Amino acid sequence: MNKDQVRERISETGIVPVVRATSVDEARFAAESVAEGGISIMEITMTVPGAMDVIRDLVKALPGVMVGAGTVMDVEIGRRAIDAGAEFLVSPGLDVKTVEMATGANVFMMAGALTPTEVLQAWGAGSDFIKIFPCAQVGGPDYIKALKGPMPGIPMVPTGGVNLKNAAAFILAGSAALGVGAELILKEAMRERAAGPIRDVARRFVEAVRDARFHLTAAREASGAR
Repeated sequence: MNKDQVRERISETGIVPVVRATSVDEARFAAESVAEGGISIMEITMTVPGAMDVIRDLVKALPGVMVGAGTVMDVEIGRRAIDAGAEFLVSPGLDVKTVEMATGANVFMMAGALTPTEVLQAWGAGSDFIKIFPCAQVGGPDYIKALKGPMPGIPMVPTGGVNLKNAAAFILAGSAALGVGAELILKEAMRERAAGPIRDVARRFVEAVRDARFHLTAAREASGAR
């Protein structure tokens, strides 16, 4: 999958599930459950034990799921993740060299940023989307709306504190997609290997994003008709 296809899937789905599993089997279970709920994207954080092996396993076992690497802190980790089969990279903060490496390798990059200055630096370095982290802790949807005011053309993905209660508000504020962790990859369901709860929550997130985007489109059309 090339960079444009990765961008298209993330944009279309609107949700990037963040998995912090304890094993390959647990990560595969999470990916399968989320995919059944309509989200064929999975970000495996580098904090997962044997993360590179997890990525390799998921890429082979679930060809329909787009697998990426999260918590990519530097160039070396990024390169190893790409070699393992990661189709996109996500970092919690901005490391310009990692962004440049991903750009040179034609791999989709989502660098982390928080302040307006960091957002501009990440975008200028070549990051495809900008991960706004930790977002809920600094204002949530209102913070995204404030950032989007002067930077409407920069696609932002809030992560940290995104849940079903605020998902629609984040989309309405202008988010390109949402990064969702424990609110989607439910710990108890993972522990009990209960796919149903994770699948159901995934579907609810998909519906929340879809409905919010519908309202945005309708509002724009109504405004243009005036």
